[in-house]
Amino acid sequence: MARKIVEAVTDKKGFDVVVLDIRPVSLLADYFVIASSATERQTKAILEEVVSTMEELGSPPLHIEGEPNSGWVLIDHGDVIVHLFTPEMRQYYQLEELWSDAKLVVKIQ
Repeated sequence: MARKIVEAVTDKKGFDVVVLDIRPVSLLADYFVIASSATERQTKAILEEVVSTMEELGSPPLHIEGEPNSGWVLIDHGDVIVHLFTPEMRQYYQLEELWSDAKLVVKIQ
Protein backbone atom coordinates (compact mmCIF):
# COMPACT_ATOMS: atom_id res chain seq x y z
CA MET A 1 0.00 0.00 0.00
CA ALA A 2 2.78 2.45 0.90
CA ARG A 3 4.57 1.68 -2.36
CA LYS A 4 1.45 2.48 -4.41
CA ILE A 5 1.00 5.71 -2.50
CA VAL A 6 4.62 6.72 -3.16
CA GLU A 7 4.10 6.02 -6.87
CA ALA A 8 0.96 8.19 -6.88
CA VAL A 9 2.80 11.01 -5.10
CA THR A 10 5.80 10.93 -7.43
CA ASP A 11 3.56 10.65 -10.51
CA LYS A 12 2.25 14.11 -9.59
CA LYS A 13 5.77 15.43 -8.93
CA GLY A 14 5.69 15.31 -5.16
CA PHE A 15 9.22 15.61 -3.79
CA ASP A 16 11.28 14.85 -0.68
CA VAL A 17 9.25 11.66 -0.24
CA VAL A 18 9.98 9.68 2.91
CA VAL A 19 8.45 6.42 4.11
CA LEU A 20 8.83 5.66 7.80
CA ASP A 21 8.08 2.30 9.37
CA ILE A 22 6.47 3.39 12.63
CA ARG A 23 5.38 -0.09 13.79
CA PRO A 24 8.15 -0.39 16.41
CA VAL A 25 7.29 2.98 17.98
CA SER A 26 3.52 3.43 17.59
CA LEU A 27 0.23 1.60 17.37
CA LEU A 28 -1.17 4.47 15.29
CA ALA A 29 -0.33 2.94 11.91
CA ASP A 30 2.32 0.84 10.18
CA TYR A 31 3.82 3.49 7.90
CA PHE A 32 3.96 7.23 7.39
CA VAL A 33 4.44 8.56 3.89
CA ILE A 34 5.66 12.15 4.10
CA ALA A 35 5.99 14.28 0.99
CA SER A 36 6.28 17.88 -0.11
CA SER A 37 4.54 19.80 -2.85
CA ALA A 38 5.40 23.20 -4.22
CA THR A 39 1.94 24.73 -4.57
CA GLU A 40 -1.65 24.42 -3.41
CA ARG A 41 -2.59 23.21 -6.88
CA GLN A 42 0.06 20.48 -6.79
CA THR A 43 -1.04 19.42 -3.31
CA LYS A 44 -4.60 19.07 -4.58
CA ALA A 45 -3.41 17.02 -7.58
CA ILE A 46 -1.37 14.70 -5.35
CA LEU A 47 -4.26 14.31 -2.92
CA GLU A 48 -6.64 13.41 -5.75
CA GLU A 49 -4.13 10.96 -7.25
CA VAL A 50 -3.52 9.18 -3.95
CA VAL A 51 -7.24 8.89 -3.22
CA SER A 52 -8.03 7.70 -6.76
CA THR A 53 -5.21 5.15 -6.80
CA MET A 54 -6.17 3.71 -3.45
CA GLU A 55 -9.89 3.61 -4.30
CA GLU A 56 -9.03 1.61 -7.42
CA LEU A 57 -7.24 -0.85 -5.13
CA GLY A 58 -10.29 -1.08 -2.88
CA SER A 59 -8.86 1.04 -0.09
CA PRO A 60 -10.60 4.42 0.09
CA PRO A 61 -9.32 6.81 2.75
CA LEU A 62 -10.74 6.43 6.23
CA HIS A 63 -10.31 10.15 6.81
CA ILE A 64 -8.82 13.23 5.17
CA GLU A 65 -7.75 16.11 7.37
CA GLY A 66 -6.76 19.58 6.18
CA GLU A 67 -7.05 21.38 2.87
CA PRO A 68 -4.46 21.99 0.15
CA ASN A 69 -4.48 25.73 0.96
CA SER A 70 -3.53 25.03 4.60
CA GLY A 71 -0.06 23.70 3.75
CA TRP A 72 -0.72 20.27 5.28
CA VAL A 73 -3.07 17.49 4.24
CA LEU A 74 -3.31 14.16 6.06
CA ILE A 75 -4.79 11.11 4.33
CA ASP A 76 -5.54 8.22 6.66
CA HIS A 77 -5.57 4.80 5.00
CA GLY A 78 -5.45 2.88 8.28
CA ASP A 79 -2.13 1.08 8.00
CA VAL A 80 -0.60 3.96 6.05
CA ILE A 81 -0.95 7.64 6.89
CA VAL A 82 0.06 10.16 4.24
CA HIS A 83 1.26 13.67 5.11
CA LEU A 84 1.45 16.21 2.26
CA PHE A 85 3.23 19.43 3.17
CA THR A 86 4.42 22.65 1.66
CA PRO A 87 8.15 22.95 2.36
CA GLU A 88 7.50 25.69 4.95
CA MET A 89 4.96 23.63 6.90
CA ARG A 90 7.13 20.54 6.71
CA GLN A 91 10.01 22.48 8.21
CA TYR A 92 7.72 23.84 10.91
CA TYR A 93 6.28 20.46 12.01
CA GLN A 94 9.45 18.38 11.43
CA LEU A 95 7.66 15.02 11.51
CA GLU A 96 10.81 13.14 10.54
CA GLU A 97 12.47 14.50 13.68
CA LEU A 98 9.43 13.81 15.85
CA TRP A 99 9.38 10.19 14.61
CA SER A 100 13.17 9.81 14.49
CA ASP A 101 12.97 6.43 16.26
CA ALA A 102 11.02 5.03 13.30
CA LYS A 103 12.87 3.09 10.63
CA LEU A 104 13.51 4.93 7.36
CA VAL A 105 12.26 2.70 4.55
CA VAL A 106 12.42 4.98 1.52
CA LYS A 107 13.78 8.43 0.79
CA ILE A 108 13.26 10.01 -2.65
CA GLN A 109 14.48 13.51 -3.25
